[in-house]
Amino acid sequence: MSHPTRRLALAATAFTALACLATGAHAQTALDDVIKAKKITIAIPTDFPPYGFVGTDLKPQGLDIDMANYIAGKLNVAVELAPVTSTNRIPYLQSRKADLVISSLGKNPERELVIDFTAAYSPFFQAVFAAKTLPIKSFADLSGKSVGVTRGAIEDQELSKLAPPNADIKRFEDNNATVSSFVAGQVQAIATGASVAGNMMTKNPQLGTEYKLLLKVSPNYIGVAKGEDKLRARVNEIIAEAKKAGDLDKMAVKWLGRPAGDLPQ
Repeated sequence: MSHPTRRLALAATAFTALACLATGAHAQTALDDVIKAKKITIAIPTDFPPYGFVGTDLKPQGLDIDMANYIAGKLNVAVELAPVTSTNRIPYLQSRKADLVISSLGKNPERELVIDFTAAYSPFFQAVFAAKTLPIKSFADLSGKSVGVTRGAIEDQELSKLAPPNADIKRFEDNNATVSSFVAGQVQAIATGASVAGNMMTKNPQLGTEYKLLLKVSPNYIGVAKGEDKLRARVNEIIAEAKKAGDLDKMAVKWLGRPAGDLPQ
């Protein structure tokens, strides 16, 4: 290798090493930066009730928004809410446009390659919902009752396993048709996801719908940029304290109609 070429190679190696050191140093500054600025930016949904949506006052509200405000309060900083979609919420973390993502985010191996996750803060679940006046306390109580469900959905698969043979399961081709059948009184109960049910209950309060039976749980986690272990650890402390104080259960009851229950760490 010639001297000029060798010098270039050594310079490139040194630059790479410095870049790695700089990245490592930056990777642990998020919590300190938040405390210093007295402000945290949290990405939230505004089109996914009951977790996040725009209220009649045109302000974001929902379980995820309550959680964002809760964390900011415990950090004693102001919060800036950044509305995101399901496609850009992870890039918001990667590009440092947000310090946290609280947007009904499920954890999977693919996402764990690019961001880190806190402990779970809320349940996301599929369940059976019906009017408060309809006595349903177990799957056996679905005997002889009509239940609407979207064909082939997770809740269809789970309901088929758990419902008694004489339950009248009526399958529809999409969520809109399933919801419409329940709202119109064509079925007595509906098996669907918490977000669909939350939206339906918000739009149709006159139905007096409530959560009845759990089909499947898929908890939500808070997203943190890769390597921000100090911030992730502090948020985990806040989540643990909120769980112990019953605050997670209160938020879940307020927006989902049921306690958060046992959530994974």
